[in-house]
Amino acid sequence: MQALPLENSFRLSRVGITGVKKPVRIHRPHRGTLTLIADISLYVNLPSTQKGSHMSRNMEAVTEVIDATVRQPVTGLEELSAQICRMLLDRHTYATFAEVDMVADYFLERHLAPDRRSLEPYRLLARATMERDGPLHKRIGVEVSGMTACPCAMETVQGVLRDRNPKLRGVLEQLPTITHNQRNLTTVLLEVPEEADIEADDLIEIAESSMSSPTYGMLKRGDEAELVLRAHERPMFVEDVVRDILAKILEKYAALPDATQVTVRSESVESIHKHNAYAERVTTLGELRD
Repeated sequence: MQALPLENSFRLSRVGITGVKKPVRIHRPHRGTLTLIADISLYVNLPSTQKGSHMSRNMEAVTEVIDATVRQPVTGLEELSAQICRMLLDRHTYATFAEVDMVADYFLERHLAPDRRSLEPYRLLARATMERDGPLHKRIGVEVSGMTACPCAMETVQGVLRDRNPKLRGVLEQLPTITHNQRNLTTVLLEVPEEADIEADDLIEIAESSMSSPTYGMLKRGDEAELVLRAHERPMFVEDVVRDILAKILEKYAALPDATQVTVRSESVESIHKHNAYAERVTTLGELRD
């Protein structure tokens, strides 16, 4: 049925399956071998001459590649995506394009106080795309949750307090002032050459260090005070978060080529507004260097 020709048909950009969950074994030198539960989507394009795609071939490709990781772990989700992407083009001879997307929960041990540690959640993002007889492109990224403290409200509050208490003018300039806080979700994505190896932990560190403060699952009362003070000493707009990440990416990945694609987006869930604040930059390392 899938191979039936059609009259007056249209080609389709992406046809495939989504929501495939599989355990994936990853080996990283600094962390050893990890098992991640990946949510996988797989697509190929479909020519106008074919009624449907052979969906079962997608599952065959996923199963074959992921089963092999039990015996030989891969170096990352983006590498696994690349392997599946190639196999999709081998199995779907009518297709000229393949794409594989993966998302997985990921945990790192974090602590605000030396005697209290907790496993904090992050998300790993990976994608591989390939044109038949063309180069393969792979993308690695992370989603990081933290907090921002609003600089605008802080400045306004300082002005009100100075007007109300003229004697405190000199003191207020030396102390962080109250402001409203926001939960921030930041995404960092790098599309790199196939031979490049990007460490996801480094991207997490870059994103987390560019917010007003990280957040933690385990906090005692003193920890909460320390975290709030830290955040208010470093108020950040979402625009500030994106720009700070871009600067750190330039420094960290100086060896990557100009064509490396960079996507950074940051969204703060507002506490005193009914809307959220959002900022994004989609660019290349070459443009940033210029």
